[in-house]
Amino acid sequence: MEKIRKAVIPVAGFGTRFLPATKAQPKEMLTLVDKPVIQYIVEEAVASGITDIIFITGQNKRAIEDHFDRNFELEYRLLQKEKHSTLEQVRSISDLARFIYIRQKTPLGLGHAILTAREVVGDEPFVVLSGDDIINNPKPATKQLIEAYERYEDSVIGTVEVPKTLVSQYGIVKPRNGKTGSVIEIEDIIEKPKESEAPSTLAVTGRWLLTPEIFEALEKTKPGAGGEIQLTDGMRILLKHRSMYACKLNGTYYDCGNKLEFLKATVAFGLRHKELAKDFDIYLKSIVKRK
Repeated sequence: MEKIRKAVIPVAGFGTRFLPATKAQPKEMLTLVDKPVIQYIVEEAVASGITDIIFITGQNKRAIEDHFDRNFELEYRLLQKEKHSTLEQVRSISDLARFIYIRQKTPLGLGHAILTAREVVGDEPFVVLSGDDIINNPKPATKQLIEAYERYEDSVIGTVEVPKTLVSQYGIVKPRNGKTGSVIEIEDIIEKPKESEAPSTLAVTGRWLLTPEIFEALEKTKPGAGGEIQLTDGMRILLKHRSMYACKLNGTYYDCGNKLEFLKATVAFGLRHKELAKDFDIYLKSIVKRK
């Protein structure tokens, strides 16, 4: 069995839901306490054994490249001021993995973004991580997918349970033969179904482990609304030829492309920050008391 070494992280989107904050900076660089969202996602991949991070970038995304590169002037200033702990933190970012950048010249959908990584990924399975979604758990979500893949040796999609009233906001998995469990075989994926037509409440999150056959399937995928090539459509083509599984991910899921979810994540990560947690907790409780 091939070891999963590569992760594709599409970051070419404009982040319009966070305007004007994202007018001049990538949405992935919005910070949770003292780290940008994208760093948490990269750290999850690395903690799962990933060695190569492939960013699919677009216009105005240079800040992501700069963040994961060395900054010799900053390092020199920190060294001068004897801020050795901070210097070590800053230096370690560029050493997390091998970083590769591919420009998606035109934003033509998630499926198209993944297709642009074909030559770099090659003929091996790989993971895809959304640049917006954080899943907080002691065992990284990517690691959970890899363990499921090692058992079944087919594509695995990360899922979470959502309230039935929210199924129309997600891609929803239809289990084969109506089975339940932590890992189940998929019969179909229904994109944003009506509540009355949803085959389950298992929603697709921003985590996928895909076999290289997905590239051929995406080549055959016809553009949908807005001329975009959707990953879900490509996976449905692949389902005709290979088995595919859904892994119910353990952990707390934050869609950091959503303002309310981003605020929830900020509070959650603030309360677990080793330097700020105690004082932040006191502050939050004081707010509750005043109300």
